[in-house]
Amino acid sequence: MDEKTEATEKLAESPVEADKPTEVEKPTAIEKPAPVEKPDYGVDAPKVLRNLFLAGAACVIGGFTLPHQLHLGSVTVKLTPMFFGTGGLLLAEGLLYLLYVKKGKLKHRDYMLSLHQWKGDEQVLDVGCGRGLLMIGAAKRLTPGGTGKAIGIDVWSNVDMGSNSPEATQMNMEIEGVEDRCKVMNCTAQSMVFAKNSFDVVVSNLCLHNIYDKGEREDALGEIVRVLRPGGVALISDYKLTREYAKNLNAMGLTVERKMGNALATFPPLAVVVARKPEAG
Repeated sequence: MDEKTEATEKLAESPVEADKPTEVEKPTAIEKPAPVEKPDYGVDAPKVLRNLFLAGAACVIGGFTLPHQLHLGSVTVKLTPMFFGTGGLLLAEGLLYLLYVKKGKLKHRDYMLSLHQWKGDEQVLDVGCGRGLLMIGAAKRLTPGGTGKAIGIDVWSNVDMGSNSPEATQMNMEIEGVEDRCKVMNCTAQSMVFAKNSFDVVVSNLCLHNIYDKGEREDALGEIVRVLRPGGVALISDYKLTREYAKNLNAMGLTVERKMGNALATFPPLAVVVARKPEAG
């Protein structure tokens, strides 16, 4: 057998397989960006919110389960409408309060800060900053990399603000990207550590009413006036005692006006005391 014939036979015994088509690699799945973490500005007076819902629910349940009427001698008290009416009112108040906590406080923050014409280089103090709502809002109005600074002071009570802590405030500063323009300090409103005439703007929301002693509230207002620069403005918001704040600030020499907040955005309704310190001389 010649070499050519032998090679032909071997080729027949071991046929050459056809080339397989090259597999196309599946495209790598595009990774979705991690969701942007949102700041958490907490729940104001969480026990109040809880109690509104609990009391409202208890009244509604009472309307279904308790006797429809109560006889007290010759007097008949209709319990069902009373329980349903009270329960419905409490639940409605709870929902309005929850709406303020989740949405309304942001609108009120923006309204408060709109009462000052920002230049971007202000020194700002937030009295009772909590988780930083006003302080961070003010810091966003400061020029990045500039000389402006927003400082928040608080004692971080968990009664007045749910899960309140300086660490939670710091986290919100980082999420909002203003940590370079903010600073938080543990300090009371009645005895501030700052020098006289340190701030262009002082803000405070739902803080001063938590100082139960009237004399201490006056001390806190006096401290606000002391650290406020001539020509500066104090924006103080609360649901009660705002007339008292206005009267005291006016007696301390500031020009004062009282403005109501958005009734649809705040519950309970909030008023803002706008107090301007006279220019030097």
